[in-house]
Amino acid sequence: MALPKILIVIVTWNKERDVLNLLGSLNDLDYPHQCMEKIVVDNASTDNTVASIRECYPDVTLICNGENLGGTGGFNTGLQWAFDRPDGQFDYIWLLDNDVLVNRYALTELVELLEKNPDAAVAGSTMMQQDYPWRINEVGSFYNRHTGALILNLHMVEIHPWRGRDVSDLLMQRCDLSQFIPDYHPYLDVDYVAAASLLIRADVAKKVGLWQDFFIHFDDVEWCLRISQMGHRVLCSCRSLIWHLSSVVKVPTWVLYYDSRNMLSVLAQYARHQKDVARALRREHYKAIYYALVGRGELAALILDGVNDFKLKRLGKREISLPALRRQHDGDFTELPFMDPEIKRILISWHVNLLATKLQEPLVRVLKARPDLTVDCMTLPGGDAVYQLPNTTMISLSKNRMLRMIQYWRLRGTYDLVIQSDYQKGLFLSWLKAKLMFVNNENYCLRPASTLFGVMKFLFDSIFKRLR
Repeated sequence: MALPKILIVIVTWNKERDVLNLLGSLNDLDYPHQCMEKIVVDNASTDNTVASIRECYPDVTLICNGENLGGTGGFNTGLQWAFDRPDGQFDYIWLLDNDVLVNRYALTELVELLEKNPDAAVAGSTMMQQDYPWRINEVGSFYNRHTGALILNLHMVEIHPWRGRDVSDLLMQRCDLSQFIPDYHPYLDVDYVAAASLLIRADVAKKVGLWQDFFIHFDDVEWCLRISQMGHRVLCSCRSLIWHLSSVVKVPTWVLYYDSRNMLSVLAQYARHQKDVARALRREHYKAIYYALVGRGELAALILDGVNDFKLKRLGKREISLPALRRQHDGDFTELPFMDPEIKRILISWHVNLLATKLQEPLVRVLKARPDLTVDCMTLPGGDAVYQLPNTTMISLSKNRMLRMIQYWRLRGTYDLVIQSDYQKGLFLSWLKAKLMFVNNENYCLRPASTLFGVMKFLFDSIFKRLR
């Protein structure tokens, strides 16, 4: 019996190395290559992506968009290309993110799952984390129709026998995660599987149509919910695995606009009650106020712009301008704020990982070069110290939240610079009358000290003017 014919659609933008790695892993699939056709939709990359694909993978069909249309526009380009082909040319369409690596048996397992379950239209892969290959990111997701939130299934659960193994070891191994998780099955019904690896019946895809124009984020969520509403099941396989960069190392910046606007747009269509949308709107306003209080007014404004555009029913791409993030030092420590002679005392939050953020070495070098500089580190709440610098003075933090607030108040005016993590910000650390440096694993940004006047001005400019 002839095997189903698969169209593989990949969307990319300025990720030359990642998409080449993905195409390389596709070459190792155990599915017959004569039954697959691969297309890459390039969203006007400015790096060497297009030339490299043409050189290294001449069998891949390249579709080059004239501008960056986002994940939505890229996948819609690929889907429309498929819809324009004669009926029956493809049995399934496999959507893939450009920065994933696929297990050798990933496609075979998805095809077999849909072949055995004719009432299912979509099958997705279990998403593992590339940076921690033994850790699950999600086995599909469920959708909260009251809040609009995605509940990632088995998020951060670890497969202990794989601990310490490299992705390259696991790509060629046949896997069934249900064998490691009590009471689990080889597949399960979910609300949504990410287009990082989503296999759909070609005829169903054509009936359900293109994605809503969200640019990025929540577009595949809405598509899966729409497919489910048509009466089809959405499945996630524990035997089909991909590895994707962990979401915990992705810093929320300009995507906050799309997350806010698109989450509300999906909830407005699929909420159980209209009052749930009103509650979600209030939560987005609270989130914006929190970012303003932390000292990230530009991110708070993005959330409010998303809320405003949701109310105006604006979708698609929006031009977003943010203060430039500064790349990590790359060996040039003179650009870091530690060299500023006006900065005499630095406080490092207990959330900051100096090794992951590549700040340990420059701090040590600066401390050697500047005897007048003092760097203090906070302990974990409860007093447990995690030493990250030589000759460190530790500021012991209480486990009690109220007592910690008192401690922060007593530290006001003591420091010239407070270093916080972009991944977990401390609200009261932003009010120590010091400059703020928010760091992540790739870059950092500097912000002035938070002031009551500044926050009140932001609330007036960004919220009240929008409510008029």
